[in-house]
Amino acid sequence: MTTEEFDRDSWERRWAQALRDHADVVATRPPNPHLLTVAGDLRPGLALDAGCGHGAETLWLAAHGWRVTAVDFATTALDHGRSSAETIGTDVAERVDWVQGDLATWTPPPGRYDLVTCLYVHMAGAVEQTVRRLAAGVAPGGALLLVGHRPIDPTTGNATAAAGQVQVSVDTAVAALDPSDWEIVVAEDRPRAAAGSGVDAVVHARRRP
Repeated sequence: MTTEEFDRDSWERRWAQALRDHADVVATRPPNPHLLTVAGDLRPGLALDAGCGHGAETLWLAAHGWRVTAVDFATTALDHGRSSAETIGTDVAERVDWVQGDLATWTPPPGRYDLVTCLYVHMAGAVEQTVRRLAAGVAPGGALLLVGHRPIDPTTGNATAAAGQVQVSVDTAVAALDPSDWEIVVAEDRPRAAAGSGVDAVVHARRRP
């Protein structure tokens, strides 16, 4: 696979096809369980959902009292997320700011968010640089959650749905976080719930006050 296959136009086509052919599946996809574990222990505040896609995690956060900045470069996905929020209700819709932005360059305001999450995002640039840029948006005492779908299942050696993509790995994410600024809560590869569906790299870090 080439870089062009993961550019903005390709993701617009993917989202358009997914929403056209599998709208019911997209609409009922639950929020990520890693996010639920982390956010469930936090007091709602300001959150950044970087690479939000159609917004399953954003909508869950907003419904649970968070004010969310939801960033993605696929306007098709953002439009769907915005429409879904409005369908849920004004109280949820008003808590979300949908932002069209490329995570290869988009930079959050420094120290703003109580939670920054980035789930299964293909990173066009160096992973370490993207991690540092997103991590800079976490407020003192706030949480950073990074999850990447490994391109090769280490158990089977088979290619996964993320084959050809560059996603977060445990080693690169941890190496990008200065230990004097960050406490690593979780840093491990975790098999996905469905057998044979691959392994997630999960990094949960807390910014020191």
